[in-house]
Amino acid sequence: MAVPKKKMSHSKSNSRKSNWKRKVIKKINFAVTLGKSLSFGKLSKFYLDD
Repeated sequence: MAVPKKKMSHSKSNSRKSNWKRKVIKKINFAVTLGKSLSFGKLSKFYLDD
């Protein structure tokens, strides 16, 4: 028989959301940095398949 889940506390859900957002921001910063380096022609640090 199905049992309802326990309610997650606000602090726990907020900490999970902030952890997720921190990971997303890190990936966004990496993507922006990679895009800038590719647009300015600094390809020495990256290997691209042609």
